[in-house]
Amino acid sequence: MDEAAKPDIEAGRLLFARPCRFVKGVVAVAGLPPEQGLEIAFAGRSNVGKSSLINALVGQKGLARASNTPGRTQEINFFDLDGLLMLTDLPGYGFAQAPKDKVDAWTRLIKNYLKGRSVLRRALLLIDSRHGVKDVDREIMKLLDSSAVIYQAVLTKADKISAAQLDAVTEGVGAELKKRPAAHPVIHVTSSETGLGIAELRAELAELAEFKTGAAP
Repeated sequence: MDEAAKPDIEAGRLLFARPCRFVKGVVAVAGLPPEQGLEIAFAGRSNVGKSSLINALVGQKGLARASNTPGRTQEINFFDLDGLLMLTDLPGYGFAQAPKDKVDAWTRLIKNYLKGRSVLRRALLLIDSRHGVKDVDREIMKLLDSSAVIYQAVLTKADKISAAQLDAVTEGVGAELKKRPAAHPVIHVTSSETGLGIAELRAELAELAEFKTGAAP
């Protein structure tokens, strides 16, 4: 990789060292905050680790609420990174312990958000490294493709499997993404527990936000 293509790790560190605060949780389109700046959405199956990844990125253990109970995140949660980037935690999908009417309502909310949010720059599609791509992941890929939202796969919980298994899963996910018109080809491999891949993901998000090393504090 040439120097120009290398991620700016320091820019990512500086961006995510800035204050990040919870803005609001939204259960209906009418409650969405005003569009300003850029937004990055975190999508994934229930319990895939969206909240844990957000916490790891911003270095705050309790900012986004993580839970072992599938379907706990029942709204779109907005987190403001010092006015430079908005992180949005979408309700998990593929959960089995939520009433159908609630699932239908969350699904409508997600669809409306993805299709109507002009400041949404990219969606990070979280996939559990232990399981790879499931049918529910393909459904959200289909939704993102139809919404013309660029999305990028982020493998979570990579510390839970062997290096050989991780290579196989990464290859399989890459093959899935090649079939998708809105998918970004680069896959991030992460662990919120060990910090694997967090610096690289911060750097990519800093690049999307056009945040450079030496930016004013």
